[in-house]
Amino acid sequence: MIVWVLFCLFLSCVSGLGQSQLYGDEFHEELLLKQLPSGHVYSYFQFTTLWENGGDEPNHHCHLFPQSLSEVLHLYDVDEMHLSLTGGLWRHENWGYPVVSAPPGAELWAWFKEGTEDVDKKWTLLSNALSGLFCASLNFINPQQSLNPKYSFTPLGAYASASQNRSLLRYSTLPREIVCTENLTPFKKLLPCDSKKGLSSLLNAGNIHNANYHSLGIHVRPQCKDVHCLQTVLELKQTVSLVYDLIILGPESRDWSFRKLFGVGLAGSCPLATTSKIYVDTSSNGTSSVYTLTPDPTEFISSTRGGYNTLFAVYDIKKTNIITMFSISSTHKGPRVQSLNSPPVLHATRYIVGYGQEHGGIVTKVHNNHWKDMDIILFENIPWFLPIYYHTLKVTANGGKQVLTPYKKHYIPGRDRSRPYALELVVTLPPRSVTEIYVEFDYSFLKWQEYPPDANHGFYVGAAVITSILPHTKNYTGIPIDGSTFSSSINASRDSYPVTLHTEILLVTLPTPDFSMPYNVICLACTVVALAFGPLHNHTTKRLQMLDPSEETKGLLTTLRMRLKSFLCKSSEKKEETPVETKSSKSKTKESPQEEKLCESKPIIRKKVKASKSSS
Repeated sequence: MIVWVLFCLFLSCVSGLGQSQLYGDEFHEELLLKQLPSGHVYSYFQFTTLWENGGDEPNHHCHLFPQSLSEVLHLYDVDEMHLSLTGGLWRHENWGYPVVSAPPGAELWAWFKEGTEDVDKKWTLLSNALSGLFCASLNFINPQQSLNPKYSFTPLGAYASASQNRSLLRYSTLPREIVCTENLTPFKKLLPCDSKKGLSSLLNAGNIHNANYHSLGIHVRPQCKDVHCLQTVLELKQTVSLVYDLIILGPESRDWSFRKLFGVGLAGSCPLATTSKIYVDTSSNGTSSVYTLTPDPTEFISSTRGGYNTLFAVYDIKKTNIITMFSISSTHKGPRVQSLNSPPVLHATRYIVGYGQEHGGIVTKVHNNHWKDMDIILFENIPWFLPIYYHTLKVTANGGKQVLTPYKKHYIPGRDRSRPYALELVVTLPPRSVTEIYVEFDYSFLKWQEYPPDANHGFYVGAAVITSILPHTKNYTGIPIDGSTFSSSINASRDSYPVTLHTEILLVTLPTPDFSMPYNVICLACTVVALAFGPLHNHTTKRLQMLDPSEETKGLLTTLRMRLKSFLCKSSEKKEETPVETKSSKSKTKESPQEEKLCESKPIIRKKVKASKSSS
């Protein structure tokens, strides 16, 4: 029996190695936990799939890479794609920088392969396919709502080059998109172990959507396999970013654990995963608060990157002996000390100015807290129903005292119902300054069929995108472009650290007609027509005719009444025709008024009675 078990284990190992060599793919799952200065807890899940044969044949069999997504990429000639579905706003000033930045709502941008014919058609088909794959409203993305930026959204893949053909790039957003369980379920089904095993089992829908910030991301790009980039692999990164408020989860408690954050524990790693690790950022331990981790980590790793040191407690799930359920908990000691929050080097905010519903303006404030100049690329995507005036563009710093001239400008005027407005600026920010970018716009009048059902709620304007290069890595947790997993960011000092920021989305109230007025008019008009049409129709179409009483249809009560009248008339006639007549009878007595009326009402009956008597 023991020999048979050993033989089966040997066969399974051999088959696993054979499949790995045959398909040339590998899967990594990672989790980053970081306590933010504001007291929130940042959880970042990353599931990375590397497929060596991903770009060879369109109908190649998939092993760990999701087959449905592979068919979509090959069918529509997609070279690089980035999709995010986000609920909430990431607050850079209080939380620093996320690993992957995303705006509120839905964002999709993609690079198509060289030689792609009819990019707009492929872009529409791609958005429709992703809409069905992730149960989102991406089917509302069409060429009329899309743009191809000139400076922003450079390709991140192995063939990244700023001189690449920009006509192959498409970008669009849906700021009103709401992320819910319907998006999380198909997201987890793309994973090799689904949500039954591994770190994906912590993605509990009830706990995820109760977070202050939650974001799902799908990022596909070609990546270099070696240092010289002689061979490439297809990289798929599925990310989940969550920010929890410990005050809401547990009043007056700074402690956190897996069960408190995710509602469940960890049963073990995914059997198909090459690595399964959990990183806990303990750099703030001993400064603003003192806490201990339970159980003890597998190892501690000190990362020096861009002049800043970070200490990680690493849990290798593959090496951890999990008997029932595994959970990491943090227990704080001593009183709570409120630390001073140091804002990041670069952050921005955005709002609307003006009053009334005729003219307005958009102001974007960009803060540069560094002691040197910084270059940024600002990309504004404004819908067609907010026509902006390019001549009103103003870029000032330090409260309007310093007027800045953008190094480069790229403006695409919008067109009603066919193209949005696009504005790109390359600006150099002065050191330790607040730069304001202001532009005016008008409120447009829409057709009554173009208003949504809740028109009084307002219309959303997508977030502005700011791209820059940071001088150091303070509050920076991004993964380098040449790396795939989060472990590649440890001790990864580079010459530059690119960062992408997304501002708030805007809510604009357009001039909205009173949609209750047509309802009232319709009700009043229908009432008047109903009351007037009936009598007029009766008088104009019906003719009045005299009916013979004998031909009139009689009911039961009418028949009884007529018989009673005839009986009374007969009794009165018999009294008049008696043979013996006295003096008193000679003087003819008059009938009572009631009897006269009864008898006169039936003259035909009287004639018939007299005629019968004369014949007798």
